[in-house]
Amino acid sequence: MAALFGMDAYAPREIAARVVEVGVGKARLSTPTLLLLGMLAGAFIGLGAMMSTLVASDASLGFAASRLLAGVVFSLGLVLVIVAGAELFTGNNLIAMAWAAGRVTSGQLLRQWCLACVGNFVGALGLAGLVWLSGQWAFNGGAVGRTAVSIALARTALPWHEAFVRGLLCNVLVCMAVWMAFAGRSVVDKVVAVVFPVTAFVAAGFEHSIANMYLLPLAMLLGAPIAAQQVAANLAVVIAGNLVGGSVLVAGVYWVVYLRGAAEPKESRC
Repeated sequence: MAALFGMDAYAPREIAARVVEVGVGKARLSTPTLLLLGMLAGAFIGLGAMMSTLVASDASLGFAASRLLAGVVFSLGLVLVIVAGAELFTGNNLIAMAWAAGRVTSGQLLRQWCLACVGNFVGALGLAGLVWLSGQWAFNGGAVGRTAVSIALARTALPWHEAFVRGLLCNVLVCMAVWMAFAGRSVVDKVVAVVFPVTAFVAAGFEHSIANMYLLPLAMLLGAPIAAQQVAANLAVVIAGNLVGGSVLVAGVYWVVYLRGAAEPKESRC
């Protein structure tokens, strides 16, 4: 009866097939469309980070409660990406499944990731500028701004290996959230699928490159002693960690489990 009314979730093998088909479509988006949708995704993730910083600035919350609630509200960003539609570099690491299946070439894959990442940076940077101009950082007696600066300083001070591993673990959870959203048929299904993994990565303090594209420039606008080289170094390492976590540990593993040898490649990967 549930299947009759479309309330059943897609099975994991069906999710794998859907991820490949969607990945093919994403890889073939025109450059203007991809950049614009990338900008939206960067702004959406920035909105989640903005809300997360707001919650974290409340000193009356206990440690665990603060981390968990900050994660819940950060979920807004990925919910907007999934439901409203946008191109997020970290979630798009799942396109590696379409590449492994021979449906997307290496050039198409790299183009998609690069353009999505550029769009994400522009969108996140633009939102950081708007939030700074809005004075939202002055809420709670300036605690919101101080919290944003504190978070940014902590992230730029991370040793490279810690930033890489935190980025890896972050995108395992982000891509699992996107993967599970593919199982849902309704908006409610997708929202529920997203909230728990995103809450987990934020509460655990893992590193999301697109969130950092918002937080680090905002902190610089607020006067944090962060150099552009530090921002570039952090983003390079965290992007690498995100890429390995999403494309290898999620997309790669699920391709091996469900799709390896299932069909002959339709395109060369070269």
